[in-house]
Parts: sequence; structure tokens; C-alpha cells
Amino acid sequence: MRGSALNGTCLRMTTQNLEFENIDAVASRMADAARAAILPLFRSENLSQDNKLSVGFDPVTEADRAAERAMREILAEDRPHDSILGEEYGETRGTSGLTWVLDPIDGTRGFVSGTPTWGVLIALSNERGPFYGVIDQPYIGERFRGGPDGAFFDGPHRSGRIRTRGYRPLSEATVFTTFPEVGTPAEGKAFHKVAEQAQLTRYGMDCYAYALLASGQIDLVIEAGLQAYDIQAPIAVIQAAGGVVTDWTGAPAHAGGRALAAANEQIHAEALEILKAAMP
Repeated sequence: MRGSALNGTCLRMTTQNLEFENIDAVASRMADAARAAILPLFRSENLSQDNKLSVGFDPVTEADRAAERAMREILAEDRPHDSILGEEYGETRGTSGLTWVLDPIDGTRGFVSGTPTWGVLIALSNERGPFYGVIDQPYIGERFRGGPDGAFFDGPHRSGRIRTRGYRPLSEATVFTTFPEVGTPAEGKAFHKVAEQAQLTRYGMDCYAYALLASGQIDLVIEAGLQAYDIQAPIAVIQAAGGVVTDWTGAPAHAGGRALAAANEQIHAEALEILKAAMP
């Protein structure tokens, strides 16, 4: 009886390992396909763009659409029973209980400006939220991956496991956000309450800021107005690297909205206290 129970446990572990290996391999093919679709159009004179907004500017390009189509084609072939939520083509329902959350180009404003801070975001979620994620920067050839086996980096200069920074007080910390206004006036005011206590504040890095956090380069990323496809891959990568991601109340952030990503629990608590006190 004891031997049967042990054999059953080993079988489940083997099955889980094989499933994760498949997930990892499929995600890698998706990221490669997105790279191939996007790179010919980056910094191209022939790149056309549409504006999603009637007031303001939120561009979408053929590179966004082509990359998501390429990733969806791989999922249709390799994992047809999974659901998909993508920025450009919406939701496709599956039956497996797993959802791939795709942002083909996170940071399209940066993309059309020619900066290499945009990235391809791939996440896989279950009913509890994202548990696997990829942040890929095709132009500089850097890929950050996080899952049950930890967090890893692969790039042109080195590869290996990554970890978030150890604790340092907010007065010695580096904090990033994408837009100086952050979100609403109230959200911007709350962000600047944190930023004014930090040693260094930087703007405009899009998803690359989360990759820097996961790889131990910075301490905090604080944003607002996010969609699920903006944050789920960063959540998975950062948590696998030892960091913490919540909303501005300490609740899960995988649905989007406001996000507080931190290198460790201590600096997360410091920033969270300030954000809570500053919000009406």
C-alpha cells in the first residue's frame, strides 16, 4: 500500500514536470515567433500605426497584430484546449482551466519611437492567477522567464538564474514608472509621495522596468491604469525571482489597475504604507 502511494506521488510529479516542460517549450516558440514578426518592422520607415483613442494617443501597429497572430497560431496547434486573452484579438475560450495572457508589444509608444524598452509579454494563468511568465526584448535579444523552477535570464552577454535585490531602505532605492503622470491626479500624487523619498526615480521603461526589477537592478515599479495583459507576465517573473507584486492595497494585481512591484517584502511594505496613506 505504501509503495502504491509512493508510486502515485512520483507519477503525479513526473506528469507535472512534463506539463511544465511543454509549457516552457511552447512559450519559447511563441516568443521566437513574435520576435520574427516584429523585428522586420522595428525602426522601419514603412511602419504604419493606428490610434486606438479618440482623445489622446495610444498607437497600435501591424507589428502588434502580426506578433499576436503568430503566437495564437502556435497555441492553436500545440495547446488548443487552453484559453487565450490577448490585447489585439481579445478572448478565446478553452476547456483546460488555463489561460495564456498575451501582450504582443507592451510599450507600443516606445516601439514607434524607436526605443528598445518595449517587450513581448507572455503569461499563463490558472484560477489563482499567473504562475508562468516571459518578458522578451527582441531587439537587444534579452529574455526573462519565471515559473515553478525559478527565474532565469538569457541574453547576448550572459545567461543564468536571476534574483531580486535584497532589502535596502527607500532612501537608497531606485523606483521606476512608465508615465510621469502615472494615472489620475490622485494616483500621480500618491506615486510622487513614494518617489520623493527614493534615491533615484526613472520614467518611460515600459515592461523592461519589471525585467530590471526581477534581475536585481532596481527596487520598485509603481504603475496605474494597467490591463491584465500588461501585468500578468511581470507578476510571474518577479515572484519567481523572489519579489512581490500587489495592487496599492496589498491585494492581487493580476486583473490590472494599480500595481506595486517590489524587490522584497520589506521595501514593498514601506511603499505600500505610503501609497495607502496618500490615496483618498
